[in-house]
Amino acid sequence: MFENKEKQNVPTVSFRTRVNNNWEDLTTDEIFKGKTVIVFALPGAFTPTCSSAHLPRYNQLAPVFKENGVDDIYCLSVNDTFVMNAWGADQDSENIKFLPDGNGEFSQGMGLLVDKKDLGFGKRSWRYSMLVKDGVIEKMFIEEDKPGDPFEVSDADTILNYINPNAELPKLVSIISKPGCSHCQRAREVLEQKGMPYEEIKLGQGGMSLTTLKAVSGKTTTPQVFINGELIGGADELIKYINQ
Repeated sequence: MFENKEKQNVPTVSFRTRVNNNWEDLTTDEIFKGKTVIVFALPGAFTPTCSSAHLPRYNQLAPVFKENGVDDIYCLSVNDTFVMNAWGADQDSENIKFLPDGNGEFSQGMGLLVDKKDLGFGKRSWRYSMLVKDGVIEKMFIEEDKPGDPFEVSDADTILNYINPNAELPKLVSIISKPGCSHCQRAREVLEQKGMPYEEIKLGQGGMSLTTLKAVSGKTTTPQVFINGELIGGADELIKYINQ
């Protein structure tokens, strides 16, 4: 069972980071002093759950956290700064800052440095999230100490629900498009003007074919826009939906 460190100060350490090809030491005072900060920690950059769910949802909800008083969101892992920087770039996580706990000093200070030598990982951080105000841990969500890599309580939605259970969530928008499609461009422009983030799935990439497009939308024309799982249709239908 891991110790919950609520009401305690975060460990005092320096993170060795690489910024614009220069080495910079980032201290815990610089990160936390006078700020409201979310930290979510995970076993490793580029690993499946971390890349497909943990990191992307925090990045997606970052504007909502900002509206609810959070200054910064940090992703921490026992990886070096080169790995963390490459992962952040690969994930297009522009709303998240990355903390390379390369020596595991912060994780050890949190009592959450664990041995994953069975996976060939060595020492890594257990998965958890926390809300820190002016260097003091207000709330922690620590995954249950059980085999495997549990991911049940350290997610972005859980900590947002703690901060503000009535927070308005952004709509989940997906566009199926194809290169050179002028109507697809119209749809993108409308969403960008309305400040609605979206994911784009292009025909011919990632296994998306005309057959798949027909199966999921009933149509073979592009774009096909989905909002919160509901098929809206093409650019004209999207404009009507937004202007309702």
